[in-house]
Amino acid sequence: MNTYKVSVDDQFSFDLSEQNSESLDCIQLTDNQFQILKNHTSFTATIISEDFLNRKYKVNVNGNEYEVSIANHLDQLIKEMGFEVGAGKLVNAIKAPMPGLVLNINVEVGQEVEENDSLLVLEAMKMENNFASPRAGKIKSILVEKGQAVDKGQLLIEFE
Repeated sequence: MNTYKVSVDDQFSFDLSEQNSESLDCIQLTDNQFQILKNHTSFTATIISEDFLNRKYKVNVNGNEYEVSIANHLDQLIKEMGFEVGAGKLVNAIKAPMPGLVLNINVEVGQEVEENDSLLVLEAMKMENNFASPRAGKIKSILVEKGQAVDKGQLLIEFE
């Protein structure tokens, strides 16, 4: 059985098993909105944004906004071993992890960026996915335009 480590606002942390998640009394209202019943109390949860690659989500629950991180079994093992995902790896390109539509490009060719700077926003399955820079560097090329549809694996941005 898979267990996930869930962190909320870097303050609260708990384990969530597949069995726990399957037993939730939850109804999906729209693509990004859910109604949840817990201890006879109703909650409306809306996913505001997601960073799918880093497994980080911004969620609004009954008017309160939370930053949620989800670590799977492999993420937890890597952390226990004292390694970071991608540590020592030089990322030279950003590729689309799924088909989608480029909503916004936040950088220009030749621009210097820092790690975690927003590079572009891709809409996929009616969700906005913000792509943050995996490292500091200089933008070598941008191979897409705002409003362009992209395929899974398509090259989006290259670093020098």
